[in-house]
This record gives sequence, structure tokens and C-alpha cells, in this order.
Amino acid sequence: MLDQSLLAIIFVALMGLSILLYAILDGYDLGVGMLIPLDDDAQSDTMIASIGPFWDANETWLVLAVGLMLIAFPAAHSMVLKALYLPAVLLLIGLIMRGVAFDFRAKAVFSHKPTWNKVFKFGSLIASLSQGYMLGLYIMAFEQTWQAYAFACLSALGVAAAYSFIGACWLVMKTEHQLQQCAISWAKKTGVISFIGILLVSLVNLGLDATIFAKWFSWPNGLWLLPLPIICGLLFCFAFVSLQRLTIHPTLACWHPFMATVGIFSLSFFALGFSFFPDIVPGKLTIWQAVAAPESLSFLFWGAIVVIPTILLYTAFSYRVFWGKVQDLKYY
Repeated sequence: MLDQSLLAIIFVALMGLSILLYAILDGYDLGVGMLIPLDDDAQSDTMIASIGPFWDANETWLVLAVGLMLIAFPAAHSMVLKALYLPAVLLLIGLIMRGVAFDFRAKAVFSHKPTWNKVFKFGSLIASLSQGYMLGLYIMAFEQTWQAYAFACLSALGVAAAYSFIGACWLVMKTEHQLQQCAISWAKKTGVISFIGILLVSLVNLGLDATIFAKWFSWPNGLWLLPLPIICGLLFCFAFVSLQRLTIHPTLACWHPFMATVGIFSLSFFALGFSFFPDIVPGKLTIWQAVAAPESLSFLFWGAIVVIPTILLYTAFSYRVFWGKVQDLKYY
């Protein structure tokens, strides 16, 4: 049987991986949903077609992350769900609205299609804002103060902008002609907001707790941690330079902005996770205090090493099959 402390690290790493993959994969399709124009039916069709084969499977990572927390860290699960019950309900409502609208817009009477486009767009916005609000309250350790709620609202807007940024970069990669140029413009605008949001969250994060500040600026941690925000800033610059180049040469490495955004998401998530580790509930509960019994985790571990690689392989295969540009609701 594996040691309980080792199992705690393994499962928090798996949970972190699931959350990161959800933020990237479902993040871009939520972003596409928020960017859908309500006055251009052809563009809406193409944008939804670009996420059609992926959006439902992307949500698998959210289910996996919540399931891992429930089984591996039950005390943390109950504490987090209690604190985030209302925004979690709004998140589910938004996801349900997206699921219903996605199918109904293709099957309903043509005159009803604009209504379902609005439902899909509004559901994407609700889901994104809810996730950002939950992240903000989590960072603020679920404090019930006006400062915590104000920061959570700011975080909600920041996450919605970040999802719109990665969604726009996805469209730059997957679309052509006028829609691609529109996506480039969207990516530039939302990229600026995302940069400001990440900067503000980073500053608040460092100012919240002297322990977090010490983690980042003590020796030797600072030697290998401080280059991370520099790399993140360089990735923003690379994304903007790539977007500018694509306005002139739209077929030249159109995947660069999206991959830069994936790097930004990954570095930001790592920085946030490192800041709070080993706390699974900031300032209240560590992974060692919340971890389940080693007997149940050992049993779950053998299932996880089969299921998670299978999901990863399926995800990689589906993206390989549907790689390339999308147009008129068909892939080629």
C-alpha cells in the first residue's frame, strides 16, 4: 500500500491537472460562446462548428476534478461546496443552458435559431463569470467581507476575459477570411484585459499573506520562480506580435497565439497552485489534513492510472482527427 502522504500529493496533482485542462479546453469553447455575434448567423454557425466535436468532452475534466476532490479530499470538498454553493448552482445552470441551446439551435424552427444563439451566449457568460467568482472567493479564503466580494467580482470579469482571449485565439487558428480577422481583433482586446487581470490577481495574491510573499521572494525559490512572470509577459508579447503578423499573413503559423495562451494559462495556474500549496483550502485546510484513508485512495489510484491516460489519449485523438480549418459547418 502506498504511503498516505505520497497519495495526497499524487491526487492533488491529478486534481490540479484536471482543473488546468478544464480551464484550457472548456475555457476556449466558453470563450467562443461568449464571442458569438447575434447579428451574423453565418459567423455564429462557423464559430459553433469550430467547437462542435470537442465542447461536450471538454467538460469531462470538470467532472473528474470534482470527483477526485470528493473521494480523495472529502473534508475539503464539503468546505468548498458549502462556501461556493450559489455560484456553483449558477455554473451548472449556465452549462445546462449551453447544452440545450447547442442542440436546439440546429433542430428548432429557423425563426427560433436567434433565440437559441442568445441562450448559448448567455449560458457561456454565466458559466464563465461563475467560475471567476468562485476563483476569487477561493483566493480570498472565503472571507465574508466586502473586499472579498469585490475581488471575487473582479476575478469573475478577469476569467471571462481570459476565456474570451483563448476562445478568440482558437478561432484565429480554426477559421479563415473575415471571421479570422474579427477573431484577431477580439483576441487583441481581450488579451489586454487578461493581462491586466492576471497582474492584479498576482499582486493581491502576494499581498494577502506574508507566507506567500516569502515563498516567491526567498532564496533559493526566487531564483527559479521569478523568471515565470517574465516568461508569462513574453508569451503575451509573442501572442500580440503573432496576431499582428496574422493581419497581414493570415495563414502563417495561425496556431501560435493559441499555444501562447495555453502557456499563459499553464504558468498562471502553476503560480497560483504553488502559492497556496500545501493548503487545499487557503488558510484553513492542508492536503494532509483533508486526505482520505489510504485504503480507499490506494484502490482509487489503480483506477486513476487507467482512466486518466485513457481520457488523455481519447482527447488527443479527437483533436488530431478534427484538426484543421472549419467552414460551413464541415471540417476538411
